[in-house]
Amino acid sequence: MKLPRNVSGQQLAKALAVFGYVITRQTGSHMRLSTIVGGQHHLTIPDHSPLRVGTLAAIISEVAQHSGSTREDVAKRLFD
Repeated sequence: MKLPRNVSGQQLAKALAVFGYVITRQTGSHMRLSTIVGGQHHLTIPDHSPLRVGTLAAIISEVAQHSGSTREDVAKRLFD
């Protein structure tokens, strides 16, 4: 699946709620998201619009690794 090119940090943070992530704090232009689903895990996401494709791909890879699924599955759940 091709990643969307127009996703902002806020949109991604809301979409990651599907995996149990919630914003726990924000310092400057970066948000810290945390989940306890499948064990404790933290992500740092820039609050930029739009996110760079490489940054988005890295975040999706990290979520996929934590959830035990593939990048494609994570991307489909977030953007379909």
